[in-house]
Amino acid sequence: MSADQRAVYDRIVNGPRGKIQGPLRAALHNAELADKWSALGALLRYRTSLTPRLSEIAILITGRACNSPFEWYAHRLEAEKAGIEAPIIEALLAQREPPGLTADEHALWAYAVELNAHRSVSDATYQAALAHFGEKAVVELTALIGYYTMVAMTLNCHEIPLPEGVAPAFPLPQHDGLK
Repeated sequence: MSADQRAVYDRIVNGPRGKIQGPLRAALHNAELADKWSALGALLRYRTSLTPRLSEIAILITGRACNSPFEWYAHRLEAEKAGIEAPIIEALLAQREPPGLTADEHALWAYAVELNAHRSVSDATYQAALAHFGEKAVVELTALIGYYTMVAMTLNCHEIPLPEGVAPAFPLPQHDGLK
């Protein structure tokens, strides 16, 4: 590692993440990118007005929508730590509406599913999210989903592997003519 890479590496492993994994492994090839990436990720993951439970639901929806096995694997563990029940996680994995969501969770689920599917949301979905969370949190939610889309793309393109012995939670799409 260059001196700049080492400095970024040290900041990341001594911060809330505690280690370099996933997309930061790829981003570290450009120290400045990894530094900014890490800062944005830390903000969106740890310092928004969304609860960890709501954030993890949005991240799981995004990881599954992007067909990112590593993102799903990593955030399924975080979702469990945040108290998200197994039937909700299994429904998100199957890309179905989860049972037993609170009104806030349902508004977030609808927003995240629609944004991932259409790259925007309808006025009705936006207004419902706004009514539940307020403008600041809806902006944060949109940024969180966009950030984890970037994460998923990076994980997928650079083929960041799952830990040894961990199987993907869903079949990977085939890309004829690619790679």
